[in-house]
Amino acid sequence: MSLLEAITNVAVGYLLAVITQILVFPWFGLKVELGEHMAIGVTFVAVSLARSYLLRRLFALI
Repeated sequence: MSLLEAITNVAVGYLLAVITQILVFPWFGLKVELGEHMAIGVTFVAVSLARSYLLRRLFALI
């Protein structure tokens, strides 16, 4: 179940990143194609995964 939870978390995070970009970018005058939104979303998810992993490792040391 932990793997399913992790996969779901990543998928939901990705969808939220892309949807948020689609909604927020126009407020700042940014015009981005859907493919670019998806690529940016992957970047945000990768950074989020790295952050979560590193923080988990840090707290494991404490």
